[in-house]
Amino acid sequence: MDELINIVAQKTGFSQDDSRKAVEAVVSALKAKLPAPMAAHLESFLSGGGGLGALEGQAGEMLKGKLGGLFGGNG
Repeated sequence: MDELINIVAQKTGFSQDDSRKAVEAVVSALKAKLPAPMAAHLESFLSGGGGLGALEGQAGEMLKGKLGGLFGGNG
């Protein structure tokens, strides 16, 4: 999760603390909307289950479909 927080801080200019709050809010919302198995994968990934590229390799297509549905797409 620290890697994601650093990316948010770099891209937005937010402080580390503000970036952490933003990432935690998004992750919490995603975990509430995702089916339990996917939420567990997200939690595992964020707690050190691999770099950001690992998520794309392991669950990218599945997340695309679910997130598309979350935001009104055809997921």
